[in-house]
Amino acid sequence: MSTQLHELGVAELGEALAAGRTSSVEVTRHLLGRVAAATGLGAFLVVDAEAALAHARAADARRAQGEPRGALDGVPIAHKDIFVTAELPTTAASKMLVGRGAGSGGYRSPFDAAVVAKLAAAGTVTLGKLNCDEFAMGGSNENSAFMPARNPWDRTRIPGGSSGGSAAAVAARLLPAATGTDTGGSVRQPASLCGVTGIKPTYGRCSRFGMIAFASSLDQAGPIARSASDCAALLQAMSGFDARDATSAEQPVPDFAAALHTPRAGASGSKPLAGLRIGLPKEFFGTGVAADVNDAVRAALARCAELGAALVEVSLPRTELSIPVYYIIAPAEASSNLSRYDGVRYGHRAANASDLLDLYRKSRSEGFGAEVKRRIMIGTYVLSHGYYDAYYLQAQKLRRMIADDFQAAFARCDVIAGPVAPTVARPIGSQTDPVAEYLADIFTLPASLAGLPAMSLPAGFGEAGLPVGLQLIGNYWQEAALLHAAHAFQQATDFHLRAPEGC
Repeated sequence: MSTQLHELGVAELGEALAAGRTSSVEVTRHLLGRVAAATGLGAFLVVDAEAALAHARAADARRAQGEPRGALDGVPIAHKDIFVTAELPTTAASKMLVGRGAGSGGYRSPFDAAVVAKLAAAGTVTLGKLNCDEFAMGGSNENSAFMPARNPWDRTRIPGGSSGGSAAAVAARLLPAATGTDTGGSVRQPASLCGVTGIKPTYGRCSRFGMIAFASSLDQAGPIARSASDCAALLQAMSGFDARDATSAEQPVPDFAAALHTPRAGASGSKPLAGLRIGLPKEFFGTGVAADVNDAVRAALARCAELGAALVEVSLPRTELSIPVYYIIAPAEASSNLSRYDGVRYGHRAANASDLLDLYRKSRSEGFGAEVKRRIMIGTYVLSHGYYDAYYLQAQKLRRMIADDFQAAFARCDVIAGPVAPTVARPIGSQTDPVAEYLADIFTLPASLAGLPAMSLPAGFGEAGLPVGLQLIGNYWQEAALLHAAHAFQQATDFHLRAPEGC
């Protein structure tokens, strides 16, 4: 069975482990072999085979003693290198956190991030840490200080970002699932470009404790896996209130797995989406969407209609404003959050500084990459005296209006749908204009600014056989509704089952 283990998703692996058809050690060894063989993909920043096998052996021992922790026990995953880990170094894909002295590897946290700890408590086996854009700032994974991650469907193309390593690893069948973070689309966009499934839950659903901060009012953890059912399993373990995170919400966590199969009123076997109203914002289907993406998304929506859903036109009139609003608010928060990286307590410290100010200047200049510096400077500018009212406060007012637009739309529909990205994955190195790169976030930013749950699921293929994602956006705390709709679509299609050639 070992030659087929990488083809199994989270749920299938859980069933195989429970039935005794395989062991966690066997699965872990098999996947570690695939990771070692995937040279040039750039998905992993660090792998700890010894620790992974030790945790796999512990999972097998629990099962042998009749004490498994649940469906995830013994299932290998990996974490985006934005989550701090006690057993593994953490760098946020930045030279700033590589540490002092040769061979330090990266910052060593005295604790695990809440999401890491929750998944460990569920019995998952951590293979390592995954590549991303530096401090999660970017949509291509080209901003990693170490190497770009590559798209398994075409290694000359980007996997998306900032959770590009996570999406690439899942798409390449190196592991069944991974964690990611989504500030302005960083789970959904790479999931779309790599042909996998990812969900950003409602802001506050998952604890941000131990997640290296980029923009604190936007950052949220989310799973990336092959299917909605696999995402549901991980999200179940990741969710829940955490008093250590001031933005964590005291909301009950539904049974996401059960919600996948709970029929809506009036639904049937052939019409599982009967009664579901899917809103199509006219602003999501304009001239900025490439023809191949538009065709794939429209075909997916037509399939949803065949499954019983009603397609209704809605409007999100401030969609275009989400780009300037986000690129004022997020850099402002990044400027504040990254001020702690000064070369004094941890991380990179410049040599030969003449005084404290010179130490700050040299350490930050050497430790941060170009995109991080750009966003810090933008954020510092908009927070400065004389500009705070003109930029930051105005952006916050528009943010509320964008959230209000969604509530007006949800009065007419249950779920909002559209493309995740305007195009399929572009070639690595083909975009040198940062503003043009920011424009690619047009469809993911609105839900992030509003704090709404949203997900990407494989919806077809476009230019050169590259994946296209369908975005579903729900109202607050309605992740279960999104997962149910996505699961129904995936039960009727096979896009999520397709793998890149050779994987």
